[in-house]
Amino acid sequence: MSYVYDDTNIFARILRGEIPNKTVLETDHTLAFHDIAPQAPVHVLVVPKGKYVNFDHFSGEASDEEIADFARTAAEVCRMTGVRPGAGGQGYRTISNAGTHGVQEVPHYHMHILGGRGLGRMLSRAE
Repeated sequence: MSYVYDDTNIFARILRGEIPNKTVLETDHTLAFHDIAPQAPVHVLVVPKGKYVNFDHFSGEASDEEIADFARTAAEVCRMTGVRPGAGGQGYRTISNAGTHGVQEVPHYHMHILGGRGLGRMLSRAE
């Protein structure tokens, strides 16, 4: 499937420096920053700098270097924020929304890393 990228989305504007952010970590291919409306004590967004709409777009079309950088940046964010369960933290959740049913609000691929408290069940049973 071909995706059309919207250059006016908020993450594109953040990546261009038009909107400030509270950066956690920046690499050549990835930007991680604190969510402006955190849903947990740790709530960081990890965003590739490339023009990708969602996970399948990113994982299907990004270069190996972009994919590795994104994954390693996410791992480093978990380390930096102290949420890694193997390192004394209590764990975290990653979320990536895609499309209407996934309730994607920003049409630029991003991963939420949430932690710092119990997060409860992710989904309730559909009726």
